[in-house]
Amino acid sequence: MRTITTTEELADFCMTAARHDYVTVDTEFLRERTYYSQLCLIQLAMPGEDDSTAVLVDPLAQGIDLAPLYELFRDTSVVKVFHAARQDLEIFFVDAGVIPEPLFDTQIAAMVCGFGEQVGYETLVKRIAKEQIDKSSRFTDWSRRPLTDAQKKYALADVTHLRKVYEFLADKLKRQNREPWVAEELKILTSPETYIARPEEAWQRIRTRTTSPRFLGIVKALAEFRESYAQTNNVPRSRVYKDDALVELASTKPTDMKDLSRSRLLMREGRKGEIAEGILAAVQTGLAMPNDELPRPDRSNEKLQVDPALADLLRVLLKAKADGAGVAPRLIAATSELDAISAGKRDVPALSGWRLDVFGSDALRLCEGKVGLAARNGRVDIFEIAG
Repeated sequence: MRTITTTEELADFCMTAARHDYVTVDTEFLRERTYYSQLCLIQLAMPGEDDSTAVLVDPLAQGIDLAPLYELFRDTSVVKVFHAARQDLEIFFVDAGVIPEPLFDTQIAAMVCGFGEQVGYETLVKRIAKEQIDKSSRFTDWSRRPLTDAQKKYALADVTHLRKVYEFLADKLKRQNREPWVAEELKILTSPETYIARPEEAWQRIRTRTTSPRFLGIVKALAEFRESYAQTNNVPRSRVYKDDALVELASTKPTDMKDLSRSRLLMREGRKGEIAEGILAAVQTGLAMPNDELPRPDRSNEKLQVDPALADLLRVLLKAKADGAGVAPRLIAATSELDAISAGKRDVPALSGWRLDVFGSDALRLCEGKVGLAARNGRVDIFEIAG
């Protein structure tokens, strides 16, 4: 099991990898105690049948520069293959502003090929490569050196078996003419916007029962301070204060340290120093926010008049169409989308792109009363309704 610890070794490997059609990639990282992931190991494999074309790259080795890897990521002649790539891509984007292109995510491809929703790597390896993966090293501390042989073996398996998984799925997608489906799904993963966390938008992730604009203004200011502090100090958001404490602070509106000390949910670290001062300043910012700048809750869905009977029919149609296409139903449409369609909304993902062909067109015809559903011999058939 070869481990690369120098820039020169990495450059040599990447130069060789650039001659191949694809390279499989995975990472090991830690994020429990930091805001940004700490990259601890990179696994790479070129096409082949054994471990000789696979390497481990140690990003913690003194003096190593990952520039050759990022150059390979930018090489559009080589497909970069990941499984469940989002967190891996975030690491590379934050570190170097690079997103591998072209990208292939085997989890997305597997869903399109009918392997179920968010299918795990271990399951795919078992079903496609007919191999078992030893997961005993999965939750070890990847930042400690030296790595054990068991850790190295586990890490390498994440890219060596991935070769067979990729080749199988890529071939199946080509035969089914579903490559454009995967390309459509990858747009979110390959968009830089996916990996940019703007403090001023952090409030949108907070769940609250109160929708008063002034209350939401304080929530917005508190969430913005927390996000900025966490990013600047590279600590998890929850280490600054948790969501329930944030909502409590927005309700109690503390104006001084004495008020802050009465919080039931605020951790000890939040009652003093820079965090405490930031909380008090954020509350004042929220209280002083002009009315026309206060955040407003999205009430568009509250006005929807959902047709329960039609929504149920759409669920039956979705199940039938998903089964027929061999695709997980939730990949085509979420339950909330079916409710929205039954209420007359048409700007939903299920009615665009490949989903329109697989499900959306028939869903619209069902809503318009042009087709009906019938259960025959254990399956659901669609029949035309005479005008």
